[in-house]
Amino acid sequence: MKTVIRTFFRTLRLVLGPVMLLKERLTQPTGVVREAAAQASVDQQCQSLALYQFSTCPFCIKVRQEMRSLSLPIEKRDAQHHAANRDALLQGTGTTKVPCLKITEANGQTRWLQDSAAIVAYLRERFA
Repeated sequence: MKTVIRTFFRTLRLVLGPVMLLKERLTQPTGVVREAAAQASVDQQCQSLALYQFSTCPFCIKVRQEMRSLSLPIEKRDAQHHAANRDALLQGTGTTKVPCLKITEANGQTRWLQDSAAIVAYLRERFA
């Protein structure tokens, strides 16, 4: 029975995954337009951020859409298909839960922010 349930959900992910990615592509928000100097400052600040994500995770899609609407060039790291990214996420947080935003502070300390709502709130507070 366990095998049947796993097979069902794996098949469901295979069918719905491409549909979710297509919907994400078709509903991309228009990004914020900033002056060149302001955007350069935002780009500089985003270099200390990295989003660990799965491509078809609905919560990750929510965060990526917010990044697009705020015009944030945050590095996206695939924790589903790249073992090194998954291992870094596991080492940093103790779990492989995505989405997870890695924030490297100016003093070198690293903070990990999990939960899509918390990540969106952080991005809006910092960059909106």
